Amino acid sequence: MSIRHCVAVDLGASSGRVMLASYQPGPRALTLREIHRFTNSLQKVDGFDCWDVDSLEGEIRRGLEKVCEQGILIDSIGIDTWGVDYVLLDKQGQRVGLPISYRDDRTQGLLRHAEAQLGRAEIYRRSGIQFLPFNTLYQLRALVEQQPELVSQAAHALLIPDYFSFRLTGNLNWEYTNATTTQLVNINSDSWDETLLNWTGAPLAWFGKPTHPGNVIGHWICPQGNRIPVVAVASHDTASAVIASPLADRHAAYLSSGTWSLMGFESLTPYTCDAALQANITNEGGAEGRYRVLKNIMGLWLLQRVLKEQNVSDLQGLIARTAALPACRFIIDCNDDRFINPASMSAEIQAACRDAGQPVPESDAELARCIFDSLALLYARVLNELAALRGHPFSQLHIVGGGCQNTLLNQLCADACGIAVVAGPIEASTLGNIGIQLMTLDELANVDEFRQVVRGNAALTTFTPNPDSEIARFVAQFQPQQTKELCA
Repeated sequence: MSIRHCVAVDLGASSGRVMLASYQPGPRALTLREIHRFTNSLQKVDGFDCWDVDSLEGEIRRGLEKVCEQGILIDSIGIDTWGVDYVLLDKQGQRVGLPISYRDDRTQGLLRHAEAQLGRAEIYRRSGIQFLPFNTLYQLRALVEQQPELVSQAAHALLIPDYFSFRLTGNLNWEYTNATTTQLVNINSDSWDETLLNWTGAPLAWFGKPTHPGNVIGHWICPQGNRIPVVAVASHDTASAVIASPLADRHAAYLSSGTWSLMGFESLTPYTCDAALQANITNEGGAEGRYRVLKNIMGLWLLQRVLKEQNVSDLQGLIARTAALPACRFIIDCNDDRFINPASMSAEIQAACRDAGQPVPESDAELARCIFDSLALLYARVLNELAALRGHPFSQLHIVGGGCQNTLLNQLCADACGIAVVAGPIEASTLGNIGIQLMTLDELANVDEFRQVVRGNAALTTFTPNPDSEIARFVAQFQPQQTKELCA
């Protein structure tokens, strides 16, 4: 049987990769190879924090061309990125302005404004999506209020992965899993909610009907002249990561660990009850009609900023020094909105500890210890919330993504949560992207079959909880009334 070659374009907030996957059906062997890596960062334009999508497009094309230069016949291409951000196009398909990042502060106060006008419960009943101040619902309202000159020029709004698919194929598409992150898709109809869109002031005509993963959007013509299918994968990177999570059964939870930490479980039905609303649970779309019932946690964004500010290049060395420090001396609420994009993350963490009357972390290792302990405690709290919501404890927690390489945090998480943690695969978003492509090519039947392939090919490591650890003893004391939300 012939080997299939699929290319995954995986864009994150700090970097992007073009990855080549080779799949051999006989032994079900799946290998990944990085072809091209590039940086991604915000740039300040007219006072807004923007994404340089022209540069990113150039890097994507360069990566695809590198694959073709090696004489490899690509069977398909898929693109996944972060959620909520969008690009405006005019009637000719030309970009209108630069896409503004979710980390920009232009949406301040708009979440409360929406709640006052529409009602928090009504917004949740319609969307089933958690309240985060940077959701597209509030971004579009900010656009209409602050940049009306762009609104008059625009004919379409595409989410980031759909924009790059458009640039490769010339075809418009609105992929479902990423569309649900906007808080604008009606959870009952899987279509854009007119009431919510009307509140933003953006025209419904900007958006086409969301399409589920597994469709061919169009074709990219490579330099050699071949027409290569571009597949609508689960284009929200977390949706792709969940597809590649080797969940053993329905009682396993997942944690996609990277810049953000997203903890949740799969469900065939959404959770939109009052308890879910109060806990700010989100019901994002997944593959095969499944829901990703989860919570957002600020994640390793805090560590990434501290590493940059402290000029730390040896992460493993820092982790070793951090492991030698006593646990739980410095505890912060990682979901406090003060950590979304402070001028100095190190100073903000120190200020938070000072405000709480705690010792103040001074060294890079102490700052890292603060972040790791605080994340592990928050993971335990959120896992308990999710278990209470579904009425059944979890048997395992699967940590996937780049953050699963942090062995100290994995062990702290196992100790705090009191269940086994299975770490891996590292390249979860890329693998999930590839999985949908293989299903579209009729190489695999469904997500469960793909997860068997992942279990057979990925390096997985199990961390067993230690009930006598310092953080396990501390968990009983970490009992806030409710996890503070980003929008609090």
